[in-house]
Amino acid sequence: MKKVIIMGAGGRDFHNFNVIFKDNPQYKVVAFTATQIPGIENRIYPKDLAGDLYPDGIPIFPEEELPELIKRYEVDEVVFSYSDVSYNYVMQRASLVLSLGVDFRLLGTETMLKSKKPVVAICAVRTGSGKSQTTRYVVRVLRDMGLKTVVVRHPMPYGDFLRQKVQRFEKMEDLDTHECTIEEREEYEPHIRQKAIVYAGVDYKEILKEAESEADVIVWDGGNNDFPFYRPDLYITVVDPYRSGHELSYYPGEINLILANVVVVNKVDTAPKNKVQEVVENVRKRNKKCQIIYAKSPIRAEKEEDIKGKKVLVVEDGPTVTHGEMPFGAGYIFAREKGAIIVNPRDYAVGSIKEAYEKYTHLREVLPALGYSKEQLKELEETINKFDGEYVIIGTPIDLRRVINIKKKTIRIFYEYEDYGEKTLKDLIKEWWNNLS
Repeated sequence: MKKVIIMGAGGRDFHNFNVIFKDNPQYKVVAFTATQIPGIENRIYPKDLAGDLYPDGIPIFPEEELPELIKRYEVDEVVFSYSDVSYNYVMQRASLVLSLGVDFRLLGTETMLKSKKPVVAICAVRTGSGKSQTTRYVVRVLRDMGLKTVVVRHPMPYGDFLRQKVQRFEKMEDLDTHECTIEEREEYEPHIRQKAIVYAGVDYKEILKEAESEADVIVWDGGNNDFPFYRPDLYITVVDPYRSGHELSYYPGEINLILANVVVVNKVDTAPKNKVQEVVENVRKRNKKCQIIYAKSPIRAEKEEDIKGKKVLVVEDGPTVTHGEMPFGAGYIFAREKGAIIVNPRDYAVGSIKEAYEKYTHLREVLPALGYSKEQLKELEETINKFDGEYVIIGTPIDLRRVINIKKKTIRIFYEYEDYGEKTLKDLIKEWWNNLS
């Protein structure tokens, strides 16, 4: 029997366990490790989810303890199971593990579950490439074709595992019922606003059964730059010219690039032309058969106000500007185009928000909307309300004002998807469905 540690970040790790290891007597998973997301370690993956081979459940430790855990449990194999990290980062972890005399393993497409219903997957090469607005657009296209569509979102089980085993979101109140973090709300709320049903959770076999029972088509809404948990019939991957080159150097986003039927080159309305050309050339290096679509990400504001010369604090989507390594998002672009004076949020940051700036040193002029816990939400609220300017620009996918009290004037900004060029994503989806039928 091989003793295994699964390195994760609260999502892919549990799926890999459920699909490959859960009922397999050849392996004993002795621990998970956790990183990337604050506060998700020092928990237990419960016995009711882990199965009969794990009557005590499986402990979760901080990744920093990995060398000591390998020795303590006499581990034979370490399985790397999280996403949106550079190849250098992955191989540094591999080198550490291998130096301790232990095998290092990556799991691939064998973890994809096969659905009875057609699956359209929307994935990306990096967090913040624009897959969320692309996914919403795909859902609208399928619904306009008369198809009942259910969205299954990549997991974010940051709370009670058993309560989060299978989650279904149809109304805004469901977000409160499930005590969703900001990061979860950012992904679920926009779908709910356009009256789409969303599933998420921990056990994606059970989630698939539920989704299949009420859908003509399942839309996989990917997280980070991970590849799908369900085997796609139509595989759509979004690339980001602002980070050209990352599509060939970040794990596991290059997998999405290689497997894609359709590659969406996003943000062509604002990205430098040479970067657009560079990313297209890189796509063709890895995938000569895919269809390439060009898309714009127009920025919409909830209201028109003159902010020229006004001091503004810009709040952006947390994952995009932290481990996604984007220095800015929609809120920053809007504020800059409107001639606002963008303040340095570091001057106001407290607690874990301040620590985020110490960890993600590329951040200069935007505030990441971090809210993985109630305590962190309070720190985010305190940070924003310490700002002594005139406007808070909210560039997050959700309305932050629903979850924290912002005392300044606010303007909410968001991205939408818009085809650019004669060949459109809508046309390709219709063509795919007609061939499938």
